[in-house]
Amino acid sequence: MQLRIFTEPQQGATYDDLLAVARRTEETGFDAFFRSDHYLAMGGDGLPGPTDAWVTLAGLARETSRIRLGTLMSAATFRLPGPLAIAVAQVDRMSGGRVELGLGSGWYEAEHTAYGIPFPELGERFDRFEEQLAVVTGLWSTPVGETFDFAGEHYRVAGSPALPKPAQDGGVPVLVGGRGRKRTPRLAARYAAEFNVPFSSVEENARLFAGVREACEEAGRDPASMVFSSALVLCVGRDEAELARRAAAIGREVDELREHGAAGTPAEVVDVLGRYAEAGASRAYLQVLDLSDLDHLDLVAAEVAPQLA
Repeated sequence: MQLRIFTEPQQGATYDDLLAVARRTEETGFDAFFRSDHYLAMGGDGLPGPTDAWVTLAGLARETSRIRLGTLMSAATFRLPGPLAIAVAQVDRMSGGRVELGLGSGWYEAEHTAYGIPFPELGERFDRFEEQLAVVTGLWSTPVGETFDFAGEHYRVAGSPALPKPAQDGGVPVLVGGRGRKRTPRLAARYAAEFNVPFSSVEENARLFAGVREACEEAGRDPASMVFSSALVLCVGRDEAELARRAAAIGREVDELREHGAAGTPAEVVDVLGRYAEAGASRAYLQVLDLSDLDHLDLVAAEVAPQLA
């Protein structure tokens, strides 16, 4: 199983905090550094305040050299599809072709209210999300010298030169995720390179992966072309005292983390991730909530990752 580091900067982080984690991610051999795309903390004061996801990733694109970089997930409500496609393609070029775009419908109403972002009802948000996927991927896949047009209910594109192009052939890989049973699998099958299940049980991951495989088959796509991944909160300790200290630092209980996350001793976490692999995941996003604890990454890199290679 491939391991990626996933951060939640809206809870309180500067760019320098994120840079330190990204550099340690690269130094210790993890595959990628991902971050959430949120503008408001979910509990706590969030000081010093949010950092923009794609501004952050542009900086990291120039200050790292190997790891892949991306979002889980950018909200379709935050940005117009054309400017989003331009920004992501530019960051991909800045990174030498190491960027991935996780895109979702948006769900956190309070952050929209706090920063003046319209927040339609769920049905409209999904409609906009679907049109954004069509526009963003359409712009990237249009051959140079040709133009792109799209006539949707919410977004219309006419005569676009569809520039710039990402560095990666075929465009930036798109991630779609969630627990939806109908539209989400269909959208993943049509537009995504990867389907991600956030913070769910092994059984729920297996069920959702099966739904996406079925949607791929219905769309005439080989399900083997889809990457399946799981996101889990990370809390690892060499012994119970270290585990308890790390759980306390993020305001969580050890028993709850063991039940719902990738938590425990290194051996326990290897076992947990092994069960997710058996459910169909080939990639895990390990949610690191204490960004000051770089030794946490060292421990996972040394005692967990080698057993899952």
